[in-house]
Amino acid sequence: MSRYIGPTMRLSRREGVNLMLKPIRDETGKNPLEREYKNYPPGMHMWRRGKSSDYAVRLREKQKVKRHYGILEKQFRRYFDLAQKSTGNTGEALLQILERRLDNVVYKARFAAGRKGARQAVVHGHVLVNGRKVDRPGCLVEVGDVIAVKPREKSQKYARAQMTLLEGVSNPPPQAWLEVDPGKLTARVVTLPTRDDVLIPIEEQLVVEFCSR
Repeated sequence: MSRYIGPTMRLSRREGVNLMLKPIRDETGKNPLEREYKNYPPGMHMWRRGKSSDYAVRLREKQKVKRHYGILEKQFRRYFDLAQKSTGNTGEALLQILERRLDNVVYKARFAAGRKGARQAVVHGHVLVNGRKVDRPGCLVEVGDVIAVKPREKSQKYARAQMTLLEGVSNPPPQAWLEVDPGKLTARVVTLPTRDDVLIPIEEQLVVEFCSR
């Protein structure tokens, strides 16, 4: 299973926006984008970069979406093809599909302190969907699905430790499309996520234009 294992905050610096990859670090003010001496793209030649072309602007918007949700190019293309087949706005459909990923749901339910932790929890078998173990972070949830932490002691201890780390942390905020029970460590999908549930600024039309060229 492919995944990005490089420096996490470097991705936010490259896109010039906080991708919320480390919510705890963001809360402590240690995000490099908040520090003047680090508030620029990585690389020794960043000062030579001039005005971006139309292609570069659209590419950066696509990369922003991929890095925010922690997916690679092949996965992203599969989701885009799925969004194209749906009715309505392709960009909004794409973001809705990405929001429905199981690792994103675990993160949004605050059962893990970040998407990497959520992905790890799913892969290690700590998460149940409708009472069945699902170890695929890219599994898409549906309305009515119940996501729960496995009742065994190890899984419950892991989830509660992650929730303790998030005490006093504002991100991610409560989600209207999820009905979360912190005591039972369960979350039910009450409705499909909307465009407003995306936490970072994204111009999805630019992403569609890039992928449709």
